[in-house]
Amino acid sequence: MTDLVTFDVPETVTGTPEDIRLGQRMIEAWQRDGIFQVAMRPAQESVVADAYAASRRFFALPLAEKSRHVSDLTYSGYVASGEEVTDGVQDGSEIFTVTKDVPPDDSRVAESWPCHGPVPWPDEQYRQAVNAYMEQSGDLGHRLLQLAALGLGQDLDAFTRLTDDGWHHMRVLRFPAASAAGDRGIGAHTDYGLLVIATQDEVGQALYIRPPIEGERRNRNWLPEESAAGVYEDDDAWTYVRPVPHTFTVFPGDLFQFLTGGKLLSTPHKVKLADDERYAFAYFHEPSFQAAARPLDSTDDAEVLHYGSHFTSMFVRCYPDRVTTQRIHSEGRLAVLDKLREEAASRP
Repeated sequence: MTDLVTFDVPETVTGTPEDIRLGQRMIEAWQRDGIFQVAMRPAQESVVADAYAASRRFFALPLAEKSRHVSDLTYSGYVASGEEVTDGVQDGSEIFTVTKDVPPDDSRVAESWPCHGPVPWPDEQYRQAVNAYMEQSGDLGHRLLQLAALGLGQDLDAFTRLTDDGWHHMRVLRFPAASAAGDRGIGAHTDYGLLVIATQDEVGQALYIRPPIEGERRNRNWLPEESAAGVYEDDDAWTYVRPVPHTFTVFPGDLFQFLTGGKLLSTPHKVKLADDERYAFAYFHEPSFQAAARPLDSTDDAEVLHYGSHFTSMFVRCYPDRVTTQRIHSEGRLAVLDKLREEAASRP
């Protein structure tokens, strides 16, 4: 177990010398530990508490009721324990996924864009509590990306210009207590997106990350032949992340590794079941669905990653039997995605 660095993030980031120094310290922490913490402000703590309370109420519902809240247009909604699989093994987590809430009368829904549609909220109270959490996480994510850009010697908006109208989403995670059947919560993996901002309750005994190790190659998870699922699962070099009250934990995803050419590595992590029931939130601060991401120092048009294709591919891979995946295939929505990718790649 390593005590993580905790940063205070300013309310605004403008590129001052202080901002640049803070950004450099953040980059150093990611390159050394793979993760750092951000101190919560009192107003943030209240929003977090409300979102946890609302989530506990939802997960306390009978399985039949929770299972009603699944979208066949998007990957939002309820995921039962064991439905999610990492490297061929069922995970123990129970999830409510929140993707971008696109109204059914939106033109993108009418044109069969994959993954577009409304979130199947169980009730208005839950919608408001989770959206408030995501809104404040998005504000923090924007500032963290600005600081990261400065820390890497880039202009202030090197990353945030990708995240205008970002495809931000979140996983609300409930983990049952460990049992004689085992203690697997989620198997070893990296997250497919740009920036992960997470919280966990006080139960602990759960989250482990793998810091950067000199000479160790990290898979490029955005390539089909290089999945990071299950990699190093049983190796010894994992760091237990001790829950620290009133903090967010923050680490880079696959797109940061892609954009920086490996200067920042996507952080592998896994979750064990604790002795008691446990909750966690994982918020993903992302590019827009139509963003065409290129490595910062590259002019090679072949090195273009269409975010919407990447997102869809990751979820299809993770949920091959989910009703959403079935509809994507049966209605030929991947052909729509091909067209969107071509349009995005043609932009300068």
